[in-house]
Amino acid sequence: MGAGHGHDSPHAHIPAHAAHDGDRRWLGGALVLIVAFMAAEVVVGVVARSLALLSDAAHMLTDAASIALALWVIRLAARPATGRMTFGWRRVEILSAQANGVTLLVLSVGLTYEAIRRLIAPPEVTGGLVVATAVVGAVMNVVAAWMISRANRSSLNVEGAFQHVLTDLYGFIATAVAGVVVMVTGFHRADAIATLIVVALMVRAGAGLVRAAIRIFLEAAPADIDPAEVGAAMVACDGVVEVHDLHIWEITSGSPALSAHILVDPGRDCHAVRENLARWLATDRDIDHATLQVDHARPDLIELGAGPGAHCEQAHGPVHRGRDVTSGTDHHRH
Repeated sequence: MGAGHGHDSPHAHIPAHAAHDGDRRWLGGALVLIVAFMAAEVVVGVVARSLALLSDAAHMLTDAASIALALWVIRLAARPATGRMTFGWRRVEILSAQANGVTLLVLSVGLTYEAIRRLIAPPEVTGGLVVATAVVGAVMNVVAAWMISRANRSSLNVEGAFQHVLTDLYGFIATAVAGVVVMVTGFHRADAIATLIVVALMVRAGAGLVRAAIRIFLEAAPADIDPAEVGAAMVACDGVVEVHDLHIWEITSGSPALSAHILVDPGRDCHAVRENLARWLATDRDIDHATLQVDHARPDLIELGAGPGAHCEQAHGPVHRGRDVTSGTDHHRH
């Protein structure tokens, strides 16, 4: 017997289409703001001969691309599940997040090379222009980051765009400090040092996004859910003898799913046990998408891996065992 439960919406209290429309409005506003300032920053960076400003502008280009990608992905992910796409297009959000992370890492390599070159032979930098532009850019990024934060950041897709903008904000702060140093001391290498600080932040954000995306692609359990703990709690439920073939993964960020094979006492109602387990998973573990195969445990078929005649010839996942129907004793095997 099985039970399927609908996906958990990240905006469960409002209709999904309304949530997506709201996300698109906030992201669209941030995109317009970033593109306008990026164009001005390129001009100032060339005039001031500031690598820090030009690196910020390059990063802002990736900001704009990441937001545009996030907007497209939101529209694509809203498509219903049809044909071969039985989960719909929701996991394309993870492709977007991974693309954002990889972009940050690739861009950091090029900026590192140029920063080191300028540390060796630093050009003159117009500190006043750098400071003024960086201060305005920091204010603009605060507004853009706030706008994106109003969207659904539980989506790794939106979080990728947010990390781009947040890293750019830190970069502007570092650039402003470098401009002040150049103005006060004439130490032009400060501009390249500020670039390396930005690079460090980019690597940190990019690696985090790639790591989170890989976890989902490998169908690992969400970071906040311990499969062993869930399995032990399930087998401790009234009437459950054994839980095996337990799998917990994420369809997309914020949408955990679970499947398991449940063996119950021969005299118990399988439907009632399944409903209790599904209710517990939804309320205590926030897993609304659970597929549970439930069968009565037969003493002659209970041993797993016993070859032909066993209930399951081989368990494809952790095994959690409660009361032994053959001896009446309680024990667990993980």
